[in-house]
Amino acid sequence: MSNSTVPRTSTEAETKKTPVASGDATGARKGGPSTGKPSLRLRFRRDRALLLMTLPAVLLVLLFNYVPILGNVVAFQEYDPYLSDNGVVSILHSPWVGLENFQRIFEDSAFWNSVRNTLVLFVLQLVLYFPVPILLALLINSVVRPRVRAIAQAVLYLPHFFSWVLVIAVFQQLLGGAGLLSQLLRDHGYDGLSLMTDPDTFKFLVTAQSVWKDAGWGIIVFLAALASVSPDLYEAAAMDGANRWRRIWHVTLPALRPVIALLLVLRVGDALTVGFEQILLQRDAVGPGAAEVLDTFVWWNGVRNQDFGYAAAAGLVKGVISLGLVLIANKVAHLMGEQGVYKK
Repeated sequence: MSNSTVPRTSTEAETKKTPVASGDATGARKGGPSTGKPSLRLRFRRDRALLLMTLPAVLLVLLFNYVPILGNVVAFQEYDPYLSDNGVVSILHSPWVGLENFQRIFEDSAFWNSVRNTLVLFVLQLVLYFPVPILLALLINSVVRPRVRAIAQAVLYLPHFFSWVLVIAVFQQLLGGAGLLSQLLRDHGYDGLSLMTDPDTFKFLVTAQSVWKDAGWGIIVFLAALASVSPDLYEAAAMDGANRWRRIWHVTLPALRPVIALLLVLRVGDALTVGFEQILLQRDAVGPGAAEVLDTFVWWNGVRNQDFGYAAAAGLVKGVISLGLVLIANKVAHLMGEQGVYKK
């Protein structure tokens, strides 16, 4: 039997013999039109519903976060809001003083005292408060029964909804001069104490209040990160002979590292904001020497003393320092191999 072949059409033969143009191949490699990537106009038409949904949020951010930045111009003025009923007109007619407000700040010992108190509080909260949600998340995640885990998470998250007035009232009833601890000491023949009015322990008291109120919020973030860890990794580590602590060290913590790095960068950026309302409510009880921070310093000079230009200059210095801390912390996160707030 002779082998028979099916003749190819001329179109197929020409297609096989025609070489691929180098320009088309180069365009495909460079991501040109041949890659199939939609144009900006097509992407806009495709995502217009999502863009319209996010438009109100973008407008709110612009209105309340970026437009007020223009008001920092009063830091270079002797601003008088009573020149006009219109705040913009008052800014235009207020006399310029250049860097005089900043010079006053750097020569003011009260400003440097507020800076010192702010940094001490930040370090205490970073060392004592930041690890607590991680440890509690690991503890709750190790609970086998889902019902017990849900109850523990709800109990720890509940204080997050309390106002600072209620939180401070609870601590006053426990640690105040007439609180439960003082009464218990007096019943046993000891002198009572009031930790709420002690300047030496005030910074630790503020840190304890922050831990009790906001640790539950951090637990949710870390539990969400732990939920994404594959159980196969734990099983493989257990088969290799790793005990519970080894599995936490080699599986759990590496999975949490990106979240920890991101929250640490955000925490450093918020370093100079250590709780305005919380500290303002307790400022008079311990005095400004122990309780004055940058936020209360700005409020006291701007709102109470009506020195708006001076307060604006202090707030602008705080913002610049916070921006520098964010950039430094983000660079450290990049060196650690993490993304941080933004990519390289």
